[in-house]
Amino acid sequence: MEYRKFDNTYFIRIQRGEEILETLAALCEVEHITLGTITGIGAVGEVILGVFNRQAFAYESQTYTGDFEIASCSGTVTTMEGKPYFHLHMVIGNPTQDVCHGGHLNRGVISLTGEFVLTALPGTVEREYSPEVGLNLFKFVD
Repeated sequence: MEYRKFDNTYFIRIQRGEEILETLAALCEVEHITLGTITGIGAVGEVILGVFNRQAFAYESQTYTGDFEIASCSGTVTTMEGKPYFHLHMVIGNPTQDVCHGGHLNRGVISLTGEFVLTALPGTVEREYSPEVGLNLFKFVD
């Protein structure tokens, strides 16, 4: 990973072979980022995307391997138990194969390059598991 900071905004290049969430977590740890937004594009060769099944009250995921463009990646940076927590959704596609997949990003390995922009915000928003919903939700502390 290489990055540059401009005011509160980070331009991040994630290198071939690096895992997106691990790389972003390392940046947040080094730069003490506890709150922000992320957008990104690039290319991935291995991705795990998921969706929450409301009827089964369980998370389901699918692994995709091959040549995929990141058509869109966006989400939030918060914390859970003091550690960086990412809630990112990603759409990947390969127009030569006429395929497109989207969902919650569980894992993504960059195959060529990844270009991400993280806007850090002042403050902290924690996450807390909600047994009613089955997900880790924003926990606002006054």
